[in-house]
Amino acid sequence: MSVIQIIAAATPAATSPALARTAIPDVSTQIRDLSRSTVSWFQAYWLQIIIALAIAVAIVSALYALRGLGARLCRKERGRGDWRTIVGRAITKTTNYFIIMVAIRAVDGYAQTPPMLDKLVTFLFTLAAVMQGAIWAREFILGAIEHKTSAEHFKGEAIINAMGLIRLLVSVVVFAVAAVVLLDNIGVNVTGLVAGLGVGGIAIGLAAQGIFADLFAALAIIFDRPFSKGDQISFDNSSGTIEAIGLKSTRIRAYTGELRIISNKNLLDKEILNVSGRDHIRLPFTIGVAYETPPETLARIPGILTELVEAEGGKAARAGFESFGASSLDFSLLVDVPGKDWGVAHPLRDRLMVAVVQRFAQEGISIPYPTQTTFTAAPDGKLIMPYPSPTSSDDDARAL
Repeated sequence: MSVIQIIAAATPAATSPALARTAIPDVSTQIRDLSRSTVSWFQAYWLQIIIALAIAVAIVSALYALRGLGARLCRKERGRGDWRTIVGRAITKTTNYFIIMVAIRAVDGYAQTPPMLDKLVTFLFTLAAVMQGAIWAREFILGAIEHKTSAEHFKGEAIINAMGLIRLLVSVVVFAVAAVVLLDNIGVNVTGLVAGLGVGGIAIGLAAQGIFADLFAALAIIFDRPFSKGDQISFDNSSGTIEAIGLKSTRIRAYTGELRIISNKNLLDKEILNVSGRDHIRLPFTIGVAYETPPETLARIPGILTELVEAEGGKAARAGFESFGASSLDFSLLVDVPGKDWGVAHPLRDRLMVAVVQRFAQEGISIPYPTQTTFTAAPDGKLIMPYPSPTSSDDDARAL
């Protein structure tokens, strides 16, 4: 046996040119077959095709009219967060390709389309539907976020930067899901792709967990609104006014003048007191009177304090006897000043303190100094007065 015969015997039958031509379909042959079947289809179903074409034109016209209605919903006088504007903007994002494929798919069965052409229409319609669904989903998600952030205190650089980042993240996620759905619909096994995307996402998340923690904390601040720019807050052992809310950190101007920068995650981990959110300012007072004050006068003191507070424009939340102090009888006075302006509360406090001193002087009520009295006793338990008794003084005078 010759070498050529051995090679021929060892070569698989599939490697022969004839078998290769039969194993790999010729594209030109497929196009020629599609053309012939299309011509035959036109000749056999020309009436149905004309009717289907008219129906398709009507569907296209109706969808274009609907898209025009969506454009009219996006009026300038409505804000971007208005739901009618959001729906209208989503409708205007309907693509021409999707409109045409919807019309073709709607009349495809009526016109008795050949199987090969029907498969092509199905594939093109699936592509159009998946991509259009992704576009609509993105618009509605972004619209819902804009609706949430449409309030006045959501204006500024922080929300603009946040919306830019959110738009990018939403677009990537939505179109990635659309690509996976499209590949699955055309018969591609996407299990490995989904697993790879999941592993890659976990790796990126672990590598940049600090950045993402501050980013999501910034989004929590923007949407949950524990405070806004210009608010006065107290946190931990610090306090100040919010100057800027960034995607990584928040800048707070302390009352002492310095600018404090704290990461968003660390800030949200602390208890935050939003001073600007209060509806009144409470001023506490402790007022002591002498132990020698008559009981009937003590009973009138709460009424006197309430009267003085109301005369100055405040509200007495509490005015009453508090405790027996070391050198005075202590009364507690809690005054609520409407609003949150310390420029109003501080002058009222000053006027009220002066008014209390004046009124107590008129009533003969003594506000004592802190004092301490010492008593000395003899061995038999009798008190020894620090000054001579009146009896002993009279005896000494008669002796003289």
